[in-house]
Amino acid sequence: MAGKVLLINHGNALMANTLTNLLKESEIETVRIEPEMGKVTDEVSKADAVMLFAGDFIYDAPELLVYLKDTCFSEDKPLCVMGSEKEIDEIEGIVPKNMIAHEFKRPVDVKSISAALHALVRSGESRKQEKHIMLVDDDTLFLQAMQNWLGTKYKITATKSGMQAITYIAVNQPDLILLDYDMPITSGPQVLEMIRSEPKSASIPVIFLTGRNDRESVERVMQLRPDGYLLKSMTKEAILASVDKFFETKKWENLYS
Repeated sequence: MAGKVLLINHGNALMANTLTNLLKESEIETVRIEPEMGKVTDEVSKADAVMLFAGDFIYDAPELLVYLKDTCFSEDKPLCVMGSEKEIDEIEGIVPKNMIAHEFKRPVDVKSISAALHALVRSGESRKQEKHIMLVDDDTLFLQAMQNWLGTKYKITATKSGMQAITYIAVNQPDLILLDYDMPITSGPQVLEMIRSEPKSASIPVIFLTGRNDRESVERVMQLRPDGYLLKSMTKEAILASVDKFFETKKWENLYS
């Protein structure tokens, strides 16, 4: 099978059967379960997309909707819903509209649901495309190590000087800049100032890399108001965890901003 759709459904047997058969023709597996928390938690992470056929049960299942919201968002899993206008309004009271990949209001053609789910499953890789991180550090060995560590999960662009970085972001927009604080010629603080002074790059998050971990040095770094700092002495696992946490936190902030 080319993918898997989790269909949460109570009733609507004819529509569910038709949808299952249509998706099967596209080599997409459908797993059908009742809207019960235990069953949903067992299956949702295994699916490429989630389809919720709403019914009267949604008025008594806020915890289920909260779970779907949190899990589908954190795992970049598309959530689709079908129901009456009133049922969809109820869902949107818990799941923000911009988190719902598709809304289908009754009456609806099952073929349109099948086509939408097919497209979502097929586009799964692009939905999870890598974040782009730019590394700026004059230490070649450290730069290479960071490329190896972060390159397994993120798209990496490495530059060895502040001016190379400024030239690059004039035409490119990375999702995050990891910037060495202590660099010759153009220092990290000077690079940050130039980044923040240009409207095109001002919103790019910048995290400082520093080899100094005494209180005075850390306070000096943070006075420049970066988006954080990482100590160069941190382990590979700690650096990866910190970057992962940054993107996860940013994702939730963007949702409610």
